Amino acid sequence: MTTVVKRDVKKFMKEIKHYYDDVWKLPQSPYLKKPDFVVVDPKTGKKVKVSFVSMDDGEVVSVVYDELS
Repeated sequence: MTTVVKRDVKKFMKEIKHYYDDVWKLPQSPYLKKPDFVVVDPKTGKKVKVSFVSMDDGEVVSVVYDELS
């Protein structure tokens, strides 16, 4: 189930990029078909979907995201 986070999108993405080395905007990624998070900016209504890509052992190797229209 996708989690909805109501927060400033720019600030959220800045924090994600601070903690994870590989953060990629990949609009056609199959990982975004069922995103882990949808971030919604309560002021502007802007939405971003975010998925964590992990290996079989559970280690997160990258984060992919794309804006929703």
